[in-house]
Amino acid sequence: MKINRRHAFMTLVAAAILAGPASAVDTIRVGLPTKTYWPTTIAETAVRQKLFEKEGIQAELTIYRSGAETFEGMAAGAADIILDPPSLVSAGRKKGVMSRIVANAAMGNFGWQLMVPTKSTLEVKDLNGKKVAITAAGSGSDLLALWTIQDKKIDFTRVPVGGGGLVPNLLAGNVEAAVVYSPLSFQIAKSGEAKTILDYATAVPPNLTAGWIVLDKFADAKPQMVQKAVNALYGAVAFMRANRDVTVKLIAELYEMPPEIASLEYDNTIMKLETSGDMGAPNVNAAVQLSLDLAKLGGLKDIVPVEDVISAKFKPVPTK
Repeated sequence: MKINRRHAFMTLVAAAILAGPASAVDTIRVGLPTKTYWPTTIAETAVRQKLFEKEGIQAELTIYRSGAETFEGMAAGAADIILDPPSLVSAGRKKGVMSRIVANAAMGNFGWQLMVPTKSTLEVKDLNGKKVAITAAGSGSDLLALWTIQDKKIDFTRVPVGGGGLVPNLLAGNVEAAVVYSPLSFQIAKSGEAKTILDYATAVPPNLTAGWIVLDKFADAKPQMVQKAVNALYGAVAFMRANRDVTVKLIAELYEMPPEIASLEYDNTIMKLETSGDMGAPNVNAAVQLSLDLAKLGGLKDIVPVEDVISAKFKPVPTK
């Protein structure tokens, strides 16, 4: 098992490298939006608890700089299953990248916050005309920034800086605010470096914010591989819920943060993630539609019908 960080260009190179027979048959390549983000915790738990191995497959984890770059990686053939919002699936289908969400991962923006440096006196309404950092265009942070512009009736410049650039650019004063995901949001709030002026977990109506996604052609060619992968990932979610101390320790280790911050991530994010992942559940279609509607309100135009965005063929059976 290994974790790589590479840029968009490198994903194209990796696609050619990783297309060998061994990885195509036995290895599921998992694309993760950024390092310090809960999908990484899930995938790492699945690896460390040998849940992929229990399913008879191997996993290779690749960490990108944003959700948009992760989606590009899948489109380029460098990842088999990724985590991203429904809006990227919709936009991708408009551009010929045919993929679907096969498992529901989260129904809220848990831990996502609009933050300013602690000494700043700016409120949300004061960001009109200012610069706000996001990870990348089309990413989850971009959608929340666009939603803020629409909902608060203000306008600001969205500055893409990558997941690793959010906090440094905010604290350096290169931007006036940043859309920050957890546990980074908890960390800089706890340290006193920044403060929250908008909590997206409560401000945005509940909707399907992220799911595990595969290309249609991969799902058609390797349905058993997809089923085994989601089994392992939801087995990891079940393990994390049942093993608080182990998971808090893992979060602290992965993201190099104090245990008290890792505990906040566990209680406020990990414990709120979806446990079944079933895309055939009664509430899923409406939740996906709301997610797409919010993206449309935020200015995204490439919206396709819900039934073209999701697949209910792969109900996870959590690996034990």
